[in-house]
Amino acid sequence: MKVEIVTTGTELLLGEILNTNVQYLSRKLNNMGFDVLYHTTVGDNPDRMRSVLEQAMERADIIITSGGLGPTRGDITKETVMEVCHTESYLDLDTWGRIDAYFQKKGICCSENNEKQAYVPLGAEILQNEVGTAPGLWLEYNGKIFILLPGPPSELTDMCEKQLWPRLLRRFADHGIILSRTLHLRGVGESKVAEILDEIIMRQSNPTIALYARYGEILVRITTKAVDSDAAIKLLDACEAEVRKYVDNYIYGVDDASLAACLGQELLKQGKTIAFAESCSGGLASSLITDVPGSSEYLLGSLVTYTNMAKNKLLQVQQDTLDRYGAVSRETACEMAAGVRRVLGSDIGVSITGNAGPGASEGKPVGLVYIAVAAENIVYCQEHHFTATRTENKLRIALTAISMAIDKLKEEKKNQEE
Repeated sequence: MKVEIVTTGTELLLGEILNTNVQYLSRKLNNMGFDVLYHTTVGDNPDRMRSVLEQAMERADIIITSGGLGPTRGDITKETVMEVCHTESYLDLDTWGRIDAYFQKKGICCSENNEKQAYVPLGAEILQNEVGTAPGLWLEYNGKIFILLPGPPSELTDMCEKQLWPRLLRRFADHGIILSRTLHLRGVGESKVAEILDEIIMRQSNPTIALYARYGEILVRITTKAVDSDAAIKLLDACEAEVRKYVDNYIYGVDDASLAACLGQELLKQGKTIAFAESCSGGLASSLITDVPGSSEYLLGSLVTYTNMAKNKLLQVQQDTLDRYGAVSRETACEMAAGVRRVLGSDIGVSITGNAGPGASEGKPVGLVYIAVAAENIVYCQEHHFTATRTENKLRIALTAISMAIDKLKEEKKNQEE
């Protein structure tokens, strides 16, 4: 079954909010075996919305809309779908009662314009909204299925999980299933991975393999379609095993794995602790570490030393080092890493200092960053150059520091074993 997702709202086109509904819907639908072939976003304009819906009917079997079911004049999705499907609406008293009860529960008077949300197209089935006011709708017309969902992500997700997904699976029980598995690689470039896996990729059919580069890591996404989940998992297992023959040394995790979680696993395995001293990354590396449940077992603390004064007073970086080499230097990075390790009493100290942009500082170019890792008797330091925006640079810098910490932990362990 071919699916098109139509998200509505001028605020999406203006970039005022992130369109997370599309990502959620696409992932879920593909995992259930539906082919999501088109994403369309249209503003709150009746003519353009009508054109989008008519085009969607020509190329999809199921059209799912998100947004435009509210009480205002700008909420026109339901009315436009009714035009396209040549149907009228009626006031559904049960829905109106649910909306009124929703406001009473909150101690708020229901506005007259909320009555608009209780009007339901003739022939449509209602998907009740348990966390908001706008009901969802399932409407079939000329062999097409229109599914209208509310725009707020919390309402849409709740409605899908409790009502829409079970209904779709019942309706298309014999449709098959699509499953994906993502391998996370680090320490290798996209072109190199493409070269290594070229033979496998060229002869792929089912499963298929796709490569993506993301913030310093490479993702190998394996996707398969099968009659059920058991058959799909067998196909994924076989394909993953073949891919690992070529790139296993670079794989650090699968699916929802993260570099921060990988670092945590390595620290726990070795029974070691870590501390961070961050300047240009502003504490982002430490934040990523604390996103992992249980990180308090190995992260002792973090110091954001954004100024030279903080580097000197909190990390004991020598004033002479700062005066002679500057904050953005190999020498300062090394003293920061050793300093945070000493001050917080951790086994490993990681420091980040550099210029994330957008302007030069200390005569140092934008994107120049030094990352250091201090162990018991040695300090490692690397120079890096980042060329994205300030925000993107900060994330890349933080992930690079985490990746470097993983490498140095493994190297230290190997050296000790030898």
